[in-house]
Amino acid sequence: MKRTEIRQLLKENPAALLNREVCVKGWVRTKRGNKNVAFIALNDGSVIHNIQIVADPAKFDDELRRITTGACICVEGTLVESQGSGQAVEVQAGRIIVYGEADPDSYPLQKKGHSMEFLREIGHLRLRTNTFGAVMRLRHQMSYAIHTFFHDRGFFYFHTPLITASDCEGAGEMFHVSTLDPENPPRKENGLIDWDQDFFGKFTALTVSGQLEGELGATSLGKIYTFGPTFRAENSNTPRHLAEFWMIEPEMAFYDLDDLTALEEEFIKHCVRWALDHCMDDLEFLNKMIDPGLLDRLRSVIDTDFVRLPYTEGIRILEEAVANGRKFEFPVSWGVDLASEHERYLVEEHFRKPVIMIDYPKEIKAFYMKQNDDGRTVQGTDVLFPQIGEIIGGSVREENYDKLMTRINELGIPMKDMWWYLDTRRYGTCPHAGFGLGFERLMLFVTGMANIRDVIPFPRTPKTAEF
Repeated sequence: MKRTEIRQLLKENPAALLNREVCVKGWVRTKRGNKNVAFIALNDGSVIHNIQIVADPAKFDDELRRITTGACICVEGTLVESQGSGQAVEVQAGRIIVYGEADPDSYPLQKKGHSMEFLREIGHLRLRTNTFGAVMRLRHQMSYAIHTFFHDRGFFYFHTPLITASDCEGAGEMFHVSTLDPENPPRKENGLIDWDQDFFGKFTALTVSGQLEGELGATSLGKIYTFGPTFRAENSNTPRHLAEFWMIEPEMAFYDLDDLTALEEEFIKHCVRWALDHCMDDLEFLNKMIDPGLLDRLRSVIDTDFVRLPYTEGIRILEEAVANGRKFEFPVSWGVDLASEHERYLVEEHFRKPVIMIDYPKEIKAFYMKQNDDGRTVQGTDVLFPQIGEIIGGSVREENYDKLMTRINELGIPMKDMWWYLDTRRYGTCPHAGFGLGFERLMLFVTGMANIRDVIPFPRTPKTAEF
């Protein structure tokens, strides 16, 4: 008999399927009962909800003895109206096949509460829990929402390289990619490693961003976006950092600062609205079990206009708060890079809505950001969200070759391998802008999870590369 996914059986109007023979397959969440009847909660991952299997112990004595939490089974039977509360339909078992047993003495996911720390230790099994099932289904829906948003607006999906010789962020925290013998690499007469003998003939690393290559796409195709993994060798164990994470980076020719901030707001609202429209079962579960304010917070984002806040005004607000007794761990003054606590104060306490901060001091921003006429600030944008802080970072890009080169020289950035990037300013330069959204940061906001390691299937962090 052909299998039917549980989500199909639990649709809003399952009455049309009543009294039909069905086949369901999945993993046992719980089993209970007595000598007269057994009840099995079965889940196949297609939906947060289980379907109840009703089995006669006299008929399935051998199978039921082998069925424990975690076992994988196939059930053929009749879909009937449920006699109990909590579900509309259930399956009256006619045949049960046990695909795989789960030793109850060693299977770690028993029916009890488990800490997130414990579940990270069993990352190969944690996906079977309700919480991580919900998170991963939402991750899929958010991915689909992102592609839909850009496709419907005429953007082209642009694949930028994972292996690169350029450091977009300039921080140098990159994972090296090499085929040289790490124990005995070839060296030049001065003792330095001879990268000329490496696979690519130069020093290469895993990318921290596809932005620079994305700009090449925007200056030929008009509007592009990237969506792929990026890597940063930052020795950080905070709940907000991963060594491997996914980035969405659109780049748009002929966009100015107003165009950019409008797109950022439209994009983030689209993603949140998509979650509310397509993932309500999972969101309701997470709202109940993880974050009781989740649904209200998501709805508030799509029902409000984001604040446009110049950096200088933001600093004034923060300094005023300090003068009135507000304590911050990190000091506030014009020219500092705002800490998460500062960003969250502006969003959660002062404005009580998302904020797009603009016009940052050029000294704290990347070399490629367009300089304002004041000579002090650049047209950078950060979208600040409740509980998250910065969720999007972007800017209008400096299209003037001389200004760009002056800034590069001021910062001492080695550009010998970046001639191709500079050519976009030498040949047919154009106004353009773009932003980057850390996908896992978006997932933190949409799911209400507290740690970024819990919104990606297999987190990569310092000293952790299991599974």
